[in-house]
Amino acid sequence: MDAFYASVEQRDFPEFKGKPLAVGGSPNGRGVVATASYEARKFGVRSAMSSYQALKLCPHILFTPPRFEVYKNVSNHIREIFSRYTELIEPLSLDEAYLDVTIDKLGIGSAITIAEEIRTAIQIELNLTASAGVSVNKFVAKLASDIKKPNGLTFIGPSKVLAFIAGLPVNKFFGVGKVTAEKMKSLGIHTGADLKKWPLNLLIKHFGKSGKYYYESVRGIDERVVQPHRQIKSIGIEDTFEQDLLLHDDLVAELENLATKLEKRLSAKNANGRTLTLKIKFGDFTQITRNKSFEYYFSDKKNILDTSVQLLEKLEFNNERLVRLLGITLSNFAEESISQTDEQLNLFNGGGSVDVKTDF
Repeated sequence: MDAFYASVEQRDFPEFKGKPLAVGGSPNGRGVVATASYEARKFGVRSAMSSYQALKLCPHILFTPPRFEVYKNVSNHIREIFSRYTELIEPLSLDEAYLDVTIDKLGIGSAITIAEEIRTAIQIELNLTASAGVSVNKFVAKLASDIKKPNGLTFIGPSKVLAFIAGLPVNKFFGVGKVTAEKMKSLGIHTGADLKKWPLNLLIKHFGKSGKYYYESVRGIDERVVQPHRQIKSIGIEDTFEQDLLLHDDLVAELENLATKLEKRLSAKNANGRTLTLKIKFGDFTQITRNKSFEYYFSDKKNILDTSVQLLEKLEFNNERLVRLLGITLSNFAEESISQTDEQLNLFNGGGSVDVKTDF
């Protein structure tokens, strides 16, 4: 999907159509942008950006609160469209999924045609646009899905894979974030072609376990299968406050509110975990996390709250530091407790992978 949340809002509310729009955040500069419309992106506004920064880049930007139930319903409709073509669907989030069409339910015979039909169905039935990447494996399909956004389809055939990867800037590689990209550039690695020159042992030396992933990816190697019931690794919740908090009692009250909401999410997923992580972001946007693991599994509000308060009190940060965000995440789940979540939340002729991608 293309700018999923924002596109749904622009579809449902004509006053947002064609305007720079941020879903999430607020015009008073508080909060964080969940999704920005393409009109806002022209000004540099991006997801996970503070509202304050978004307003600096685009003073006339509009803000609207997210409607997650609506997005989930739309996402379910999109997945129903996917299921007409294959049962091998691995959702990555509400707005993105991998499809394996090796087993072609309708006998179409072409992954490219399947991708085109899916995009057309989404347009007709939901009045939204989607972009697709079609290739021989997950890694390349995901990269391809970004090439012609919005509302595009890119096919990277077997004979083109290595040349395609070689020409990519390293920051376009899935899994290479800003910090890693800067480290690579400091080592003279700017493109896929540069990365391919590095032997495996040196990549592991500089990038740890990720070195093997980079070594294989730049050679077009990705043996991961599409997993319809991909197990999730964490469930969390966080909140950015309308006003920065200072007092200990106020922080504990917010943690209790978060613990209540997290307990409901865990219950809905029948999830029990052993590791709790507390996230705290200060008024100057610096951020720290602390975690604690237990020998037993839990998901109840009391344990979540008690552990979060313990971690908060152990931080020993200056009492004069204002807090703008708190978050709690539970992970290290019992193997039998959960499978694919709605919240966390390969098309090639004759079989392969398609990454049908929305864009937060």
